[in-house]
Amino acid sequence: MPIHHATLHQLKIFDAVARHLSFARAAEELHLTPPAVSIQVKQLAEAIGQPLFEQIGKKISLTPFGVVSWTTCRDVLNRLEQLGHELAALQGLEKGSLKLATLATAKYFLPRLLGEFCTKHPGIDTTLFMGNRKDLLERLTQNQDDLYILGQPPEHMNVVMEAFADNLLVVVASPNHPLAQEKDIAPSRLQDDAFILRESGSGTRLAAEQFFEQHGVTLKVRMELGSNEAIKQLVASGLGISVLSDATLRAELINGELVILDVRGLPLARKWHLVYPASKRLTPATSAFIELLHTAAQTVDQSPFLKS
Repeated sequence: MPIHHATLHQLKIFDAVARHLSFARAAEELHLTPPAVSIQVKQLAEAIGQPLFEQIGKKISLTPFGVVSWTTCRDVLNRLEQLGHELAALQGLEKGSLKLATLATAKYFLPRLLGEFCTKHPGIDTTLFMGNRKDLLERLTQNQDDLYILGQPPEHMNVVMEAFADNLLVVVASPNHPLAQEKDIAPSRLQDDAFILRESGSGTRLAAEQFFEQHGVTLKVRMELGSNEAIKQLVASGLGISVLSDATLRAELINGELVILDVRGLPLARKWHLVYPASKRLTPATSAFIELLHTAAQTVDQSPFLKS
């Protein structure tokens, strides 16, 4: 089968397998069976005339032919998506789509704002991906979404970054912690505390390690978890202390389940950032959502998205 007989369906399937490096995960994303995915990739490889994947043990990887083919595949799919955006733009803001990818921490404010956006613009199809920093950077590299929301901007990537709101990091503990009632606590006094932190590589974890390192404190990490909710429960039970964004703590502070320790030098002032590839042309829907985020940040005081 000549290459020009390859179908858009096959390209979409190939792209999913290449992104996940897994036939099973690609099948799950596309709501297909793994055998159906395998058949389509095999037919595309026959059209190209070269193998696209190689398998060593249980892991698959792209062959050199697969790498070149995937680059072209992504270009084709991105151009088609851009065409859809441009056609929607000709019909005005009320048509089109918006793909957002955000850190899971933003779940405490972003869904409410996205709901407001959808109410104002019901004709726009919206999708929201939530994951950790590693997930988002991988998606950003592959240009899978229109807009990314990150706490710590990526380095060495050709992207546009806009700070739009405060993201304050604090030390949180159980109300029974010995330092719960003290003021102006020196960071060194936490030297012997057990910390329960986000996974290595997360923006919050990196910022916490940098702060304490600057104060000569080596953190004793008892556990590392990928869930803020799990961390808060363990801290509330007295198993350790943590560094979290204050945006995640509203309910627990009100209920008295957690307290913020008054550590000298904290809260650590960081920002939420809007990020997108520098070469990306913003759609009317994306521009409208960016405007909504900036407006929301300007209409409230500190820690803007904690307020309902």
